[in-house]
Amino acid sequence: MTTAPDRLLLRLEWRVLRRVDGRIQGGYRTPYRGWGTDFAGLREYVETDDARHIDWNATARLNAPQVRQFVEDRDLTVWLVLDRSASMGTGAHGRGKHDVLSELSLILARLFGRGGNRVGAILHDGATARIVPPGAGRAHALRIGHELDRAATPVSSTTDFAAMLDATATMARRRSLIIVVSDFIGTGEWDKQLLRLVHRHEVVALRVLDASDDELPDAGLIIVEDAETGEQLIVDSSDPLFRVRYRAGVDERDAVLNETMRRAKVPLHRVDTDRDLVETLVQVVASTHWRRT
Repeated sequence: MTTAPDRLLLRLEWRVLRRVDGRIQGGYRTPYRGWGTDFAGLREYVETDDARHIDWNATARLNAPQVRQFVEDRDLTVWLVLDRSASMGTGAHGRGKHDVLSELSLILARLFGRGGNRVGAILHDGATARIVPPGAGRAHALRIGHELDRAATPVSSTTDFAAMLDATATMARRRSLIIVVSDFIGTGEWDKQLLRLVHRHEVVALRVLDASDDELPDAGLIIVEDAETGEQLIVDSSDPLFRVRYRAGVDERDAVLNETMRRAKVPLHRVDTDRDLVETLVQVVASTHWRRT
């Protein structure tokens, strides 16, 4: 019996894999130094070094034994950190933020798991986390998809990013690539947790946004609801002053997020629900080195 994740992954494989697979596979280099194939630099010889790696030209120049170092090829562990809080349930039916998150999760798990790399997932509902241990291959990508399908309706709770990042740090025990998929709408301070995560891992953020996150419809009196807390208010969406204040609030929210990511040196990519996912992923992959520098 074919399930929804099976059908979705099959469609995504045809549309996405051929365009972005080659850009990711082989594009990751670990921060470790060893005896691989890509030259990384020189260092002074120590007694435990293999004499075959001595660079005699550099030794003569510097008047001290020097050995060559290379970037060491190692399998990559990827953790997909998936925001399953209430605000991720907004958007048009069939193309809301949760739908885009599911597509991103499936295709990233499939892309990274094709070269022997292992991909795990942390589904965080705003308060608790459900873990899919790292694995590889198509069947494992589908396992992540099935876990998301089981939780199709996001939990009505406010995103606790500090707890989400702490859970990630606990699970990612070896150096990993951490991909956070969220709308980054939540409360509380979490910059310290992000900095601690970045200190050990490479972190990339994919921010999934719907048009309703940025713009208020000009429709007179309307009921607006906080997607995280469920609190409702009646507002006059046609009031110019209110619209200016609303826009200012959105801009302030974005500025704070951008500054937090800039300080942590975390690439932040916007993924809009109304844009073609293939084009978005191609741009993300082209502008991200997927490696620690």
